[in-house]
Amino acid sequence: MGVVLQIRRDLVDAMVAHARRDHPDEACGVIAGPEGADRPERFIPMLNAARSPTFYEFDSTDLLRLYRDMESRDEVPVVIYHSHTATEAYPSRTDISYASEPDAHYVLVSTRDPEVHELRSFRIVEGVVTEEPVEVVESYRFAHTGPDDVPEN
Repeated sequence: MGVVLQIRRDLVDAMVAHARRDHPDEACGVIAGPEGADRPERFIPMLNAARSPTFYEFDSTDLLRLYRDMESRDEVPVVIYHSHTATEAYPSRTDISYASEPDAHYVLVSTRDPEVHELRSFRIVEGVVTEEPVEVVESYRFAHTGPDDVPEN
C-alpha cells in the first residue's frame, strides 16, 4: 500500500470538471489501473444514482458492469472519487461506512467554493481513515523498477 497518491494532472482535471458539472449534486466515479500497479490510468465517470447534493451512490447495475469490464482488462479501482458540494473534502460517516476497497485511494473533491476546488486523498480500511499526500504529475515516469525501465505515459 502506497503512502502517497501519484496521479496525472489530466485525471485530476477530469475529476474536478465532473464535480463542477454535476454540482450541486455530488459527482462520483472510478479511475481504474493495472492490477498490482497502484497507478490510476482510465477515468470512468459514473452517474450518482442518488442524485443528491449530500450523498452519492453508484447504480448497482452500472457498478457490476464496471467491475466486469475492469476484470476483463486486468484492472482494479485505484481511485474511487466523489465530490462534496457544501463541505470540506473529508469522508463523512456514510462515506466511511460504504468504503469497501481497502487498496483504493478515496479521493474527495470539494466544490463548495465556486472559484477554487479542494482535493484530498484517503485510505479507508475497516473504518479507519488515513489521509495521504497527493502528488500531481504530468506523466508517470516509470512503470517498473529495474535496469530495463522505459518511460511510460
